[in-house]
Amino acid sequence: MTDKLTVSVLGTGIMGAAMARSLARAGHTVRAWNRTRAKAEPLAADGAHIAGTPEDAVRGADAVLTMLHDGAAVLEVMRRAAPALRPGTAWAQSTTAGIEAVGELAAFARDHGLVFYDAPVLGTRQPAEAGQLTVLAAGPAEGRKKVTPVFDAVGARTVWTGEDGAEGTATRLKLVANSWVLAATAATGETLALAKALDVDPHGFFDLIAGGPLDMGYLRAKAQLVLDGALSPAQFAVHTAAKDARLIVQAGTARGVRLDVAAAGAARLERAAAQGHADEDMAAAYFASFDDTPST
Repeated sequence: MTDKLTVSVLGTGIMGAAMARSLARAGHTVRAWNRTRAKAEPLAADGAHIAGTPEDAVRGADAVLTMLHDGAAVLEVMRRAAPALRPGTAWAQSTTAGIEAVGELAAFARDHGLVFYDAPVLGTRQPAEAGQLTVLAAGPAEGRKKVTPVFDAVGARTVWTGEDGAEGTATRLKLVANSWVLAATAATGETLALAKALDVDPHGFFDLIAGGPLDMGYLRAKAQLVLDGALSPAQFAVHTAAKDARLIVQAGTARGVRLDVAAAGAARLERAAAQGHADEDMAAAYFASFDDTPST
């Protein structure tokens, strides 16, 4: 059996478009669909076929990859695709959808005879464009020959968390990882904001921690985006980060855990979005520290 597949990519935003390009680069046949067709059309230059509807995109596909905004969007789009879905088709669900939503999507897969993989990814625009994401995956071992080539094309590493995608073990790990990413991003923004308020050169802070246990490449990378005003195009957009932060808070609340930092981070991101930064990199939560947008 050839490992070259026909893969339907539903959702071609920051991550979905990059993943579609990686799949095409690896020699797979890619059928791409996006709600706003104009966002998918540039993929034609990479060899992807641009479908007009989700149903057209999935017809005859060996595997379906979903990378949409949230669980509700995934379910709505898959319902539209349902008439053309073949029983036995592998479905790699890579949207960060939340634990409860994963259960709903797995139920849809069962009802339509699909082989469901809970498969969120860790990484942002740059590693996605390079095919260097980390794929977190859960799903049945016997069907992995249809998703392993997909994961190998979009990622540098696949971490298997279980054999039942419906349990959401991959999504659970992704939420834990994102809780750290979002907390670090919020702390970076507040540190820069305080430095500005106290008239401290942020590079003096970086020099202070250089090479020690408080130093972190991620801190420097996100801070530099703010300092350089290089927040577009986004690596991970403010509005998407706000959604993920709320999913983290909800997961904790449902299990009796208060996540005060995540809740505050969600509020900061939502405030930044309301200030006009929704489509900028999540580092733009920095601006939520100010009533008026400051010069950096």
